[in-house]
Amino acid sequence: MFRIAIAALLGAVSLTACAQQKAPAAAATATAAATPADAAVERRVRDALKELDPNFKPEYIGAAPFPGFREVIVSGQVLYVTDDGRFLMQSQPYDIGKRAMATSAGLLQYRRGLLETLPHADRIVFAPPNAKYTISVFTDIECGYCRKLHQDIAELNRNGIAVEYLAFPRMGLGSKDYTDMISVWCSDDRKAALTAAKGGAAVPSKTCTNPVAMQYNLGQQLGVNGTPAIFAADGSQLGGYLPPAQLKAALERIEGAAGSR
Repeated sequence: MFRIAIAALLGAVSLTACAQQKAPAAAATATAAATPADAAVERRVRDALKELDPNFKPEYIGAAPFPGFREVIVSGQVLYVTDDGRFLMQSQPYDIGKRAMATSAGLLQYRRGLLETLPHADRIVFAPPNAKYTISVFTDIECGYCRKLHQDIAELNRNGIAVEYLAFPRMGLGSKDYTDMISVWCSDDRKAALTAAKGGAAVPSKTCTNPVAMQYNLGQQLGVNGTPAIFAADGSQLGGYLPPAQLKAALERIEGAAGSR
């Protein structure tokens, strides 16, 4: 029953993103640094989750951004479990004051660590001189919202926002979407090839050593289940497609919150 509930959660995507067609794969286990008291709470949470499914293995457990709960990640998805291990919530609360999803420092650090494992040279980057903000965007080439975001590239760059694309063929590994994205990443001019593909042009077949599968798998670890999936430099997930003004405002709020700490 718990697996069914998790599957339902994994199927939920932003209305401004194209849904993934495959369920995310399991990821490596990770645990936040904890005090002895935190460790005792974590044990209770782990024991409670094992009662639901003995094979259940969280990838991350840390303090939630509000009292009384642990933040848990499974297959990249964020769950919340009460410190006594009795209750589980499958939806991420919204922080009204910050106008963003409630996110802990530990979760942001976890996401940053994963993103940093993807080399900059393997990304397709559209950046202005002296960019003020950088976003990592998991994308595919046939999603309508991905194409809409790409049409905004010039305006995003004018607003000082660098866009670093990562491959996420949402139809899954081995699909035509996947092989086409390999061809894009193997092109002599990856930026031109990506722009042409997002414009609906046929993708000339090419092969090479490429990062597409690696980026896709890491996207799953991050909980990506639709494209585009936009992450700020601090690890915040900004959702699916956002118009340039809204995206810039979200990045400014993140910057302001960081400056106030």
